[in-house]
Amino acid sequence: MKSNKGFTLIELVVVIAILGILAAVALPRFINATKDAHEAALKGTAGALASAVSLVRAQYELNRNGGSAGCASSNCQINVQGFGSQVVDVNANGWPVGTGATGTPTATDAMSANACVEVFQNVLQGAAPTVGTAAGNVDYVASANGTQCTFRYQLDGADDSISYNANTGEVTFTFN
Repeated sequence: MKSNKGFTLIELVVVIAILGILAAVALPRFINATKDAHEAALKGTAGALASAVSLVRAQYELNRNGGSAGCASSNCQINVQGFGSQVVDVNANGWPVGTGATGTPTATDAMSANACVEVFQNVLQGAAPTVGTAAGNVDYVASANGTQCTFRYQLDGADDSISYNANTGEVTFTFN
C-alpha cells in the first residue's frame, strides 16, 4: 500500500495565514525603510552642503584678513580658490555664489539656476549627488528665487528639497 505524504488542507491554510500576517507586518516596515533612506540621503546632502558653504566662507575670511594679495581692508572682495575645479565666487558677505561671476557680486545679487548648480557642484567635491537645471537623469534640480537656491530631490517624488540662501549662507531642508 502506498502512503500519501504531504500537507493537509488545514496545514496549508495555517501556513498561508502566517505568511499573510508576516507580510502585513513586514511590508509597512520595508516601505518606511525606503522613505527613511531617502530622508537620510537628503539630510546627508544638506549637511554636506552646509559644511562646504561654511568652509568656503572660512577660507574667504582667511584670505581677506590674512593679507592675501595685499588685502587687509574690511571691504576687500577675494574669490576663493581650491574648491572643486574652479575658483568659487563669493558675494560681499563671503558666501558662495557660483564660479563664473563677472564683476564683484554684492550680497543682494539675485542667483540664477545655473549659479546654484555651480555652487552645488564646486563646493561639494568627490562623490556629490548630481544636479541640473531640468528634471532628467539628476538627483537634484536647481532653481533660484532672489538670493535663494532650491535643490529639489528627484528620487522620492520631487517634494523634498534643500534650500541655500546666498545672502546669509543658511542651508535648510524640507522633507515630506
